[in-house]
This record gives sequence, C-alpha cells and structure tokens, in this order.
Amino acid sequence: MGLIIWLIVGGIIGWLASMIMKTDAQQGMILNVVVGIVGALIGGWLIAPLIGGSTSAAGGFDLMGFVAALIGAVILLAIVNLFRRGRVR
Repeated sequence: MGLIIWLIVGGIIGWLASMIMKTDAQQGMILNVVVGIVGALIGGWLIAPLIGGSTSAAGGFDLMGFVAALIGAVILLAIVNLFRRGRVR
C-alpha cells in the first residue's frame, strides 16, 4: 500500500512541478511520476533538512516535506531543461 501512495503522491508532485515549469505538454503521466519521485528524493536529501521537513514514509504526511519534494522536482525539471535546450525556462 505504501508503494501505491508513493506513486500517487509522486505523480501529483511531478504534475505540479511540470505545471510550474510549463513542461506539462511535453511529458506524460509516467514521466510526471518519475520526476515527482526523483524530485522527492532530491528534495528530501537536500532541501528538507534546511526547511525542517521530513520525507520519510514512517513520519506520515508532512507539509514541509511535500514542499521540499516539490522544490526538488522543480529543480530537477530546471536541470533537464538546461541540458535539453541550453537554458532554463
């Protein structure tokens, strides 16, 4: 059950990040989930300790952890856009 929730939340985070970065038309649902999960890993590792959030599944839902995951996904999309187009959109 935890894996399904991770996929759903990862999809939501990836979709929100793609809406923020205006790349939603270029990627599908699967890429949104991948971006959300990888962004959550980046956000949990780099950003969550700075803003006091937790992205662990054992800790339950944490708003700051969600924000950290969203920021991580946006950073990931910015890096992908940088390599794809040579500039951040």
